[in-house]
Amino acid sequence: MARLAQTAGLTDVQQEILSTVRDFVDKEIIPVATELEHRDEYPQAIVDGLKELGLFGLMIPEEYGGLGESLLTYALCVEEIARGWMSVSGIINTHFIVAYMLKQHGTQEQRDHFLPRMAAGDIRGAFSMSEPGLGSDVSAITSKAVKDGEEYVLNGQKMWLTNGGTSSLVAVLVRSDEGHPEGTAPHKSMTTFLVEKEPGFGEVRPGLTIPGKIDKMGYKGVDTTELIMDGLRIPADRVLGGVTGRGFYQMMDGVEVGRVNVAARGCGVAQRAFELGVRYAQQRHTFGKPIAQHQAIQFKLAEMATKVEAAHAMMVNAARKKDSGERNDLEAGMAKYLASEYCKEVVEDSFRIHGGYGFSKEYEIERLYREAPMLLIGEGTAEIQKMIIGRRLLEEYRFQG
Repeated sequence: MARLAQTAGLTDVQQEILSTVRDFVDKEIIPVATELEHRDEYPQAIVDGLKELGLFGLMIPEEYGGLGESLLTYALCVEEIARGWMSVSGIINTHFIVAYMLKQHGTQEQRDHFLPRMAAGDIRGAFSMSEPGLGSDVSAITSKAVKDGEEYVLNGQKMWLTNGGTSSLVAVLVRSDEGHPEGTAPHKSMTTFLVEKEPGFGEVRPGLTIPGKIDKMGYKGVDTTELIMDGLRIPADRVLGGVTGRGFYQMMDGVEVGRVNVAARGCGVAQRAFELGVRYAQQRHTFGKPIAQHQAIQFKLAEMATKVEAAHAMMVNAARKKDSGERNDLEAGMAKYLASEYCKEVVEDSFRIHGGYGFSKEYEIERLYREAPMLLIGEGTAEIQKMIIGRRLLEEYRFQG
């Protein structure tokens, strides 16, 4: 039987990379994922394996020691990794958003300083945009940077940092009014700072505290944290791109990559849910035959597989659009919206196929059922995606009357 969600037009190199990642997922992630997830344990051995495979440098240019691969290759790798355990894909996602932002917007000195060590996996990236009272309203950021000689002093509280504890470099978005007169649009008075720190929790550098892991319903293993800045002093040469006021655009560019990643995660989790459901349906017998032979279950499997295929196709389209250098916020928004919604539905259908056993922690589908909801809100809620999609459609189909 052909696997679902195949991608046409891949090079031999891309196929080899994906085959290697798929083999790693089947052998090193799937057998231990549920046990580690239940213990909320950071998957250090898995991360070390990904480092050995060179995946932390997958999209970083070869001149900096990376593999120089496309967003499509990265997204397809994420899809495979999320099929094994979604939390592992989260560990590399924020790393790649920061690496991408450095590649696209960093000064030459910043790229030379950070990218080779990020490609090797010696520096792990995280990015920080949200705040406790912020939600999706990025313009309401209150964290602030004030110029003091050749440094900036940062104060404020950030929220929902993936890799907050394990990372050693955080791209932090704050308000910076210096050089931007009163009345400047909020998105034009934001700056991204490259904040280096020690991995761990507590005070990880003077003025910067990572309080500890946030206890979550799912998406365990990976550390999700707050970040508190209290008189944090950052040199002026750690402003991303060297110029203040560009942080919002830099972050949004990175988030487009992140949305393709979330779509890929949704595809991977949905694929795994389908695999579990179709296998269980052939093993479980009722009324004298496997439940897979009941028409109601066949209909459910057909719907699940179709959703997996549709989400995968939209994710691939969004990645290829970004790789072409074109604006892809419409495609990324559609892919993220559809893949996350379909993922939730496919996981729930697989849960229903499992019946009472789906409620047991002995079965993998129980973990997926708790993980899928995160995709509905990560990198922007469904409502935000629909708002982006609607606005872009009105731009493209503007009525001239």
